[in-house]
Amino acid sequence: MKNIVVLVSGGGTNLQRIFDTIDSGEIPNAKVKLVVADRPCFGLQRAENENVKNILIPRGKNFCELLEKEIPENTDLIVLAGFLSIITKDFCEKFRGKIINIHPALLPKFGGKGMWGIHVHNAVIESGEKKSGATVHFVTPGVDEGEIILQGEIEVDANDTAESLANKIHIVEYDIFPKAIAKVLSK
Repeated sequence: MKNIVVLVSGGGTNLQRIFDTIDSGEIPNAKVKLVVADRPCFGLQRAENENVKNILIPRGKNFCELLEKEIPENTDLIVLAGFLSIITKDFCEKFRGKIINIHPALLPKFGGKGMWGIHVHNAVIESGEKKSGATVHFVTPGVDEGEIILQGEIEVDANDTAESLANKIHIVEYDIFPKAIAKVLSK
C-alpha cells in the first residue's frame, strides 16, 4: 500500500477527487495517510469526513520544519492540492522526487510567484492565449519549475472570463491529477 500526504489551503475539491479515485481504484493500492492545511479550510473537513488524520499548521517561517515532523516515515508521495504556501528549499531537497503539485496553466507559461488561482486565469485571458490547461509537476525549490509529469489542455474561447476558464480547467485537473498520482506511485 502506497501512503500519500496531501497539503491543502482551500476547499479541497482536488483532495476529494483523490479520495474518490483511490476508492474507485483509478489510483490503485494507495491511501491518504495525512492531510495538512496551512490555514483553516474545508479541506480539513473533507479529510475528517473520510476519517483521515488531519492537522492545521499555520503558515509562517517554521511551517516546513513543523510539517517535516508530521510527515509519516513511510510516506511515498506528498501531493500539493490547492496548497498556497511556498515549500522551502531544504524541504524540497529532502523529499526530492516525492512531492508533486497541480498548477492551473500549461507550464512553463503562467507559473511562478504570484501565479495561483484566478491570477493565472486573468493572466491567460489578458495575454490572448488560445490554449490553457493544467499541469502536474514535481516540486523543486524553484516555484513551478519542476519536471512536468502530465498536462491537459483546453481551448480558450473569445468569450471566456477568468471564472469560466477556471471552471473549464478544474475539469481538466480532475482528469489528469489522479492519472499523474498513479503514474508517479507506479515507479
